Amino acid sequence: MPTELINGFGEVYLTIDYDATGPWVYNNWIGPQTYTGIISGADACLHPLREHECAYLLNDNRQVVGHWDHAVEWIISNWAPRATAQGLTHFANVISQEELAAISAEAMRVGLSNRLQMRMFGTIEEAQAWLREAHQQATQG
Repeated sequence: MPTELINGFGEVYLTIDYDATGPWVYNNWIGPQTYTGIISGADACLHPLREHECAYLLNDNRQVVGHWDHAVEWIISNWAPRATAQGLTHFANVISQEELAAISAEAMRVGLSNRLQMRMFGTIEEAQAWLREAHQQATQG
């Protein structure tokens, strides 16, 4: 059952779900993102990562509108160390076609490059294929 986070306007801005067939935690971010919302959402996705001992995160930003670079430094310095400490190794980020959101995603990718394997994708299928391949390599070797 997905977790839904609601913003101050009563709208869902993030759904979080564990996909055992992946296996990965799937974050679907929706609409404009506030600093507080990003912190709450990023922290909320740590629970299913830990609960399922999951090393893979599929972060879907296709529906994000506007920039969210106001939270990039917090993600890099606060969230990422906690996520990697509990086992996150691969972060697939499906970027928004909206230019400001894509710029924020690139800033995050650069900041996280020495902490974990993160790649940005234009389609969800490409991101899923990369995570599946990473999981297969980890389980075979």
